[in-house]
Amino acid sequence: MKRNLIISIAIVVIIAVAGVIVILNNDKSQGGPYGPSSNDDTLVVYKTVDFIDTDGIGTKAFSMLIPHDWKSEGKIEWIYDTPAMPVAGEFRAWNPNGNEEFQLFPNQAFFSSNNPMIQQTFPEGTRYFGALVHSPLGPIDALKEIALPKFRADIENLQLISQQELPEISSYFETGINATTGVITSAEAGKIRVEYTLNGVTFEDELYCVIQTQDIPLQTIFGTYRNINWYMTYIESFRAEKGKLDSNSKVFQTISYFAKTDVNWLNKYNQVVEYLIQQQIQQIQSLGQLSNIVGQTSNEISDANYQAWQQSQDVKDELANDFSNSILGIDSYYNPITDSTVELPSGYNSAWTNNLGEYILSDSSSYDPNIESNLDWQQMNPP
Repeated sequence: MKRNLIISIAIVVIIAVAGVIVILNNDKSQGGPYGPSSNDDTLVVYKTVDFIDTDGIGTKAFSMLIPHDWKSEGKIEWIYDTPAMPVAGEFRAWNPNGNEEFQLFPNQAFFSSNNPMIQQTFPEGTRYFGALVHSPLGPIDALKEIALPKFRADIENLQLISQQELPEISSYFETGINATTGVITSAEAGKIRVEYTLNGVTFEDELYCVIQTQDIPLQTIFGTYRNINWYMTYIESFRAEKGKLDSNSKVFQTISYFAKTDVNWLNKYNQVVEYLIQQQIQQIQSLGQLSNIVGQTSNEISDANYQAWQQSQDVKDELANDFSNSILGIDSYYNPITDSTVELPSGYNSAWTNNLGEYILSDSSSYDPNIESNLDWQQMNPP
């Protein structure tokens, strides 16, 4: 499902956002919260983690599903000088008993121009309306030249293992030339796998990104020049100790796949972005001004914003499945606690949930977590 570039950019910002984290903690000293062990080998427990945009819109921005014994942290930041991309955020979830880690990095905005006057005023390395002035790069080069130095500055003995363009992900974005304005939009996706040493441990790390570009013609008395706004988006990483990355593919795929943007938050966010662009506001001066803008937004979700939300999920699904040769299977269940349908990884014989937003998946059809558990579990069945 394809939308215009501005809407797409807004989506990817949201997917990479992290804010106040609601972590579900269980006091295991009071007994086993998950009941007795299953007789079968596989018993998977996930918890829901919600992220609240406390400084901006004030509501839940998105939620994720992570293993119950993993930890997580993150933040969301409103940037006052970038009206087309006023949010940056980052999130990580990791196994405290191992070296597995999933990360979503903040999106990066860049600007380039072949206009000599702009080049003189804004040389490479400076900021142009909040965007870093830098020549356009493809996704592979952007991961190597920008993501690794910025997000992996503390590593040693870096080796590039593989690199790959991902045209199937690029196809989710609208590309081409606008016959009226002459604006050219494009999107490219790619991934690299690297190996390096960190704190004495050898890691394998697979990083992804999407490059979205807006090439805008600018008429001057000296001729036509072009300004290029380009964005490094959907930047995420799956890493583990060498030899264990692929064996943890289903966990990583689950975390990535179930990163769900809140459609109501997205609706208001897109309205804020549209307002800033239409009013040509270059800078939000304060949280109070942002609060006033949010107050003018509507709770009604337009078709465009709903389609934008759906596209964001489609892209995340594709990224999740691309991580491994195995495709993550999904089953639907009826959740009797929330009276709604939920999706969870497939391949299990029973599924349970509680009012904390936790889920148990078991290979055993007779498994019952309520036995010797200090929580109230409800079984879920296909709808």
